[in-house]
Amino acid sequence: MPLPECRPGHREQNGGVIAHSRRSLRRGGRDNSPTPPTGRLRSLFRPRTVAGQVFLLQVVIAVLIVAAALVALVLQAGDDSAKDARERSLGIAETLAYAPDTLQAMTGPNPTKVLQPVAQKIMKGTDVDLVVIYSKDGIRYTHPNPAFIGKPVFGPRKPPPSAVTHTIRTTQGRSVVSYVPVTKPGGGAVGTVAVAISVQKVETTAGRQLPVLLGTAAGALVLAAAGTALVSRRLLRQTHGLGPAEMTRMYDHHDAVLHAVREGVLIVGGDGQLLLANDEALRLLELPPDAEGQKVTDLPLDAGIAELLTSERTASDEVHLTADTLLAVNKRPTAPYGEYEGSVVTLRDTTELRALSGRAEVARERLKLLYDAGMKIGTTLDVSRTAQELADVAVPRFADVVTVELVEEVLRGQEPTGAISEMRRAAVRGRPGCQPLVEVGRRLSFAPGSPQARCVESGRGVLEAELTEAGEWRAADPDRARRVLERGIHSLIAVPLRARGTVLGVVDFWRRREEAFDAEDVPFAEELAARAAVALDNARRYTREHTMAVTLQRSLLPRGLPEYSALEVAYRYLPAQAGVGGDWFDVIELSGARVALVVGDVVGHGLHAAATMGRLRTAVHNFSTLDLAPDELLARLDDLVARLDRDGPAGGGEEGLAGATCLYAVYDPSSGTCSLARAGHPPPALVSPDGSVAFPDLPAGPPLGLGGLPFEATELRLPEGSQLVLYTNGLIEDRERDIGTGLELLRAALAHPDRPPEQTCQAVLDALPPDHASDDIALLVARTRVLDPDLVADWDVPADPAAVSRVRADVARQLKDWGLEDASFTTELVLSELVTNAIRYGSAPIHVRLLRDRKLICEVSDGSSTSPHLRYAATTDEGGRGLFLVARYAERWGTRYTPTGKVIWTEQPLHGGAGSADGPVGGDLLDQWDDGTL
Repeated sequence: MPLPECRPGHREQNGGVIAHSRRSLRRGGRDNSPTPPTGRLRSLFRPRTVAGQVFLLQVVIAVLIVAAALVALVLQAGDDSAKDARERSLGIAETLAYAPDTLQAMTGPNPTKVLQPVAQKIMKGTDVDLVVIYSKDGIRYTHPNPAFIGKPVFGPRKPPPSAVTHTIRTTQGRSVVSYVPVTKPGGGAVGTVAVAISVQKVETTAGRQLPVLLGTAAGALVLAAAGTALVSRRLLRQTHGLGPAEMTRMYDHHDAVLHAVREGVLIVGGDGQLLLANDEALRLLELPPDAEGQKVTDLPLDAGIAELLTSERTASDEVHLTADTLLAVNKRPTAPYGEYEGSVVTLRDTTELRALSGRAEVARERLKLLYDAGMKIGTTLDVSRTAQELADVAVPRFADVVTVELVEEVLRGQEPTGAISEMRRAAVRGRPGCQPLVEVGRRLSFAPGSPQARCVESGRGVLEAELTEAGEWRAADPDRARRVLERGIHSLIAVPLRARGTVLGVVDFWRRREEAFDAEDVPFAEELAARAAVALDNARRYTREHTMAVTLQRSLLPRGLPEYSALEVAYRYLPAQAGVGGDWFDVIELSGARVALVVGDVVGHGLHAAATMGRLRTAVHNFSTLDLAPDELLARLDDLVARLDRDGPAGGGEEGLAGATCLYAVYDPSSGTCSLARAGHPPPALVSPDGSVAFPDLPAGPPLGLGGLPFEATELRLPEGSQLVLYTNGLIEDRERDIGTGLELLRAALAHPDRPPEQTCQAVLDALPPDHASDDIALLVARTRVLDPDLVADWDVPADPAAVSRVRADVARQLKDWGLEDASFTTELVLSELVTNAIRYGSAPIHVRLLRDRKLICEVSDGSSTSPHLRYAATTDEGGRGLFLVARYAERWGTRYTPTGKVIWTEQPLHGGAGSADGPVGGDLLDQWDDGTL
């Protein structure tokens, strides 16, 4: 309720009016002295009164209205004058330009003689400033000053295409000039008519309206004064005209509220005098009944309260302790416009809220701790890390020591099975001086009746407020219980970690501080454990899936690489931490001592990517048995991926192939050449024997499964000792660096050709550390070797059956030179059949090549693309057993196609083996057929 004693206009210095009014009202008296008329008149024009302020405001508004009208009039008059000047000058110019006599005079022999009088007459009759007629070249025909006739005009001289008007500044002020071309009937301009007039000559509107405006302003001022007088009279009548009964009743109500309200109210004057104090304020501050009218500094007040009452600062719910009372103080100034002349202070007893505020603060801290737990627990999908995050969050804000024990199966990502009798400590956190007795990694067993066993059995938290009184806990492990108590720990809450109805472990909250755990702490501990259990279960399930995916992936990748004569190979494979992906590599042995190097990457992570990788790796193995060129193999692999991608969703599968890349290279040690093709994969790195590192610019090709574009193969000649490095994009791409930086780091790590491939792999991973890798990394390093020319023998064979015996003899001599006499029989038999088939069914040229590698390789090539096939002849057939014998005596055989024909090849052991004469089929069998039959 507003306080009448503090209303503006009704205070006297030092609160005299307030004190007088209160004393008068308490005595029940009334001041009936009338207000003189002269006093009312003076109040009407006094600026400190409401009436005077209203009067001044009305006058200011009227003056502003008049000023705005003057500005609007001047602006409007200026615009009207300019518009009138443009219309007048343009009309005169158009009339003169379109007159037939003007055109006739300008095309006549003496235009000035005819047009100058006309221009002078127009200027006098229309009161324009200037009429100038000039030719199309800018030569004046007329001008007010005859001295300018015959001279060129200033500015643009050519006639304008149409009538135009310009506003310019001249010595006579702002002027408007209109230009109108004088045209022939055919459309050509012969000159220009220019008419100018100053705007000042037409500015007469404002002068005519000024008296009206001034009269209106005077009337507005008179009306404002009259209205002010009426309003002021009414205000005076509403304030000073109150009767004694109404005024007394108003003050009685005001005093009743002040004395009945349960808040203390103080009014302090600008000089520090206490002007008003209600009963509640006297009680709260323990002031004497006669405190009103005294200085605040003379009253028995607390120093903090006294300083606040005498200062000029404001306060909002400022807490002060006075004796045993806790007061919330609010203070505001009484001056309406910021001038400090006093203040109003309210006091509220908040002693009873002290305990409630303490409990509210605890609740607020608990809510904040739960919020922090939700943010900090489960940041990773690692079981041990999640358990440690639970311990880190709870110490020291809730407990002094926290230990987390998990079931053994949970740590391995498995589902807990059977009775839980033992657990392994997974996390520990304690305040300094409160370290637990059992470290992380130790197995623990909880005896029946212990708090941990009871909480697992009941599924609820178990409170041991005083461990010194917990007999079952002490009896379960007396030695450990004694050492715990010696460290000052005296209170425990054990809570099971349950998720989806399964117990994953136990979390123990220990305290050594003065306040022990109570029953109100148990629900909070259960809530904290429940949130952590959900994160632990998610981590456990992820660990299980990740382990399954890694196991599947590693089972699909090569477990080891055999030694090759063509290459020295080393590799590294590192799965991503976030989840296994679909990166793979392979080294495949081909015919003719050649070796295929493969690196691929399936987009995505998880079991689907690992399974897809296995399917693609198997497909590459199958396609490589056909001895396809790299570009042809990628084309077939692309068709397979596209078909699998279409068949996946169509067959009800969850997802198809998201995309894959591949790099396929075939190295031939006999020629030192390498043929490569890639499908959206990063290019390989080539390390020359001199240490230079290059990234060959191979045609990229689209990723597998997109189709539409062919794949191109590139053939490189690799010097012996070169290193071919194949990798996936996980090696060079990273969130913290771009691909260019990764390639430069890879280049620097490879610039050491003297390192063997195994050391090169390690150097690359050291330069490009795979820590926290978000993608798989596959790295394959191969150092090239070249076959000794002495280990290769070849012959051209004419298309004559008689040449078979010569080939057999040449081969026998070559094998004797190599020291492979034991393989002579098998080799002669195989080559006899292959050469005979080439002569009979093939076409020239026919060529035989023999390679001594880890195996003895025989190759017969011809110009035909027809491939032989194995069949089983009947006992009465005279032929058809040749390829059967080849397949029986050779370890492997096959056909590969070349741009000029085909090559049939076989591989045999270097020293006889399956093809020796001591085998199950001896030399007598060969004697059953002559060379012509074979």
